Amino acid sequence: MDGIHDLGGKQGFGPIDVGEKEERFHAAWEARLVGIVRGMTRVAPWSIDWFRYVRELIDPADYLTRPYYDQWLQTYAAMMVNSGVATVDELASGKSTAAIPDLAPPAPPSAVAAAARTTVRFDRESSAPPRFAVGDAVRTHVHAAPGHTRLPHYVRGRRGTVTASHGAHVLPDASALGEERSEPLYTVAFAARELWPEATAPRDRVYLDLWESYLEPA
Repeated sequence: MDGIHDLGGKQGFGPIDVGEKEERFHAAWEARLVGIVRGMTRVAPWSIDWFRYVRELIDPADYLTRPYYDQWLQTYAAMMVNSGVATVDELASGKSTAAIPDLAPPAPPSAVAAAARTTVRFDRESSAPPRFAVGDAVRTHVHAAPGHTRLPHYVRGRRGTVTASHGAHVLPDASALGEERSEPLYTVAFAARELWPEATAPRDRVYLDLWESYLEPA
């Protein structure tokens, strides 16, 4: 979807402070929230893509003014209410009033560190041959899916070159809707001058990992 989260290439938001001190957490409550998220049991339909889609639905004014982990808190609260895991009143009070069927108990604190290091794989086996090969000229679609997508707005309708083929991976657009579907994933290089007319360096490139349904032959 085209929302306030997709800021790549947009003007009017001021310069990015690349010299900001790197801190994992800016306040103790942020670390506690991450621990809660790691320790809580996920509801079956939830996925990283569903989380991203729900986060993208945050009101633009909230999205731009809330701290990063405050956005997480708002997103998980919405997911819990939407899935029937909790009610608005329960979230406001901080206490559950009824057991949730088929939901496992939360993980103990001792398991949080291991959960944080767990790697989830999104590559999948596929017998279908990829449509594109390294060196192919491609163009991205002008319009993206109305829901979640990993096709940035600033690159739509632009011409690039396939530089790598990674096999089949879960398609985020479908995963956000609870559908397990995979398709070939490629790395595509775009000349900076193709994306932004004011770019002058001829060798500057932007590399994006894009799914096959985002692309067409150039």
